[in-house]
Amino acid sequence: MNMLLFDHVTKRYPDGTRAVDDLCLEVAEGELVTLVGPSGCGKTTTMKMVNRLEVPTSGRVLLNGEDIAGHDPVRLRRRIGYVIQQVGLFPHKTVLDNTATVPVLLGERRTAARRRAAELLELVGLDPAVYGGRYPDQLSGGQRQRVGVARALAADPPVLLMDEPFGAVDPVVREHLQNEFLRLQAEVRKTVLFVTHDIEEAVRLGDRIAVFGQGRVEQFDTPATVLGAPANDYVASFVGSDRGLKRLSVTPVETADLEQPPVVHLADPMALACDRMRAEGARWAVVLDEHDGLHGWVLIPPEGAGPQPEGTVAGRARRMEAWLPVGASLKQAFATMLQYDAGWIAVLDGDRFLGVLTPASLHAALRRSVQESAAVEV
Repeated sequence: MNMLLFDHVTKRYPDGTRAVDDLCLEVAEGELVTLVGPSGCGKTTTMKMVNRLEVPTSGRVLLNGEDIAGHDPVRLRRRIGYVIQQVGLFPHKTVLDNTATVPVLLGERRTAARRRAAELLELVGLDPAVYGGRYPDQLSGGQRQRVGVARALAADPPVLLMDEPFGAVDPVVREHLQNEFLRLQAEVRKTVLFVTHDIEEAVRLGDRIAVFGQGRVEQFDTPATVLGAPANDYVASFVGSDRGLKRLSVTPVETADLEQPPVVHLADPMALACDRMRAEGARWAVVLDEHDGLHGWVLIPPEGAGPQPEGTVAGRARRMEAWLPVGASLKQAFATMLQYDAGWIAVLDGDRFLGVLTPASLHAALRRSVQESAAVEV
């Protein structure tokens, strides 16, 4: 079901400028769509037409099947969450009362609105007992952004509009806010229009990306397709020549990407483990504990280096810290390899060992992803 529909929407200003030109765009319920493009391309104007901060010159904007032109603008805005870069918190109100603002305006009892506000503050990672009584100037920039998101969700809106909400914080805080927002979206599943000029942010957050040219959408597709098969030269130039690297962040590790090295257990006799590894032509093996959980790895001595090693694998096994869950991105996998200077990393499903990812299999996974997108385009 489409929650938002832009039906041949045009926005033309008195001087003749077409900020948005014959836009047709559908956003499904629960979908997070990022609008990305350079300054002045029409992405923010597009978003503002949803809550009638801008009015289309022609065409229709439908919210849940209804033309918003027939809605009272004030009531409409109270039904739609809105998060901006400057946050816009009331400086004279506490964090709790800021968050409860819209429900109170909609007629909800103050006690119930504050209770809902406390729940939302907890949801965005701010303990209401600690932060609820503070004022905006007592918060960091990242904390104020979290309050802004909580306030936008307070009336349980069907649609959330976000205009470069994380653009005013430093890169470390920004990445943390992006992670938290993805976690939050997985829980609340709102329909979100997210405006950004940063293609990496668009790729990381969006279920689909609308790449804007001058007032027009040049490509509207999944992040993997936009990066792997740009629709035209403009999109290819905008996403950058390093789009293959960007694609790492949207390509998950799958079981088919994994290699299967020899596996031994802590309690196995080391001599038998060596025989098994040599039979498979391997110099090392993954070591599992008695519950088949990952313990680490073990290296066998070269043949002819002395008598067969005695004791069990436990006496020679080394701990393994380089691992990640299946479904994690190739970017995370690459970062883990670099962090631990590892030639391979283990991939787990919960506690269950599935296989290992090596630089060669990581590259093969990336090529597979590109080829799949190219096939879809054809």
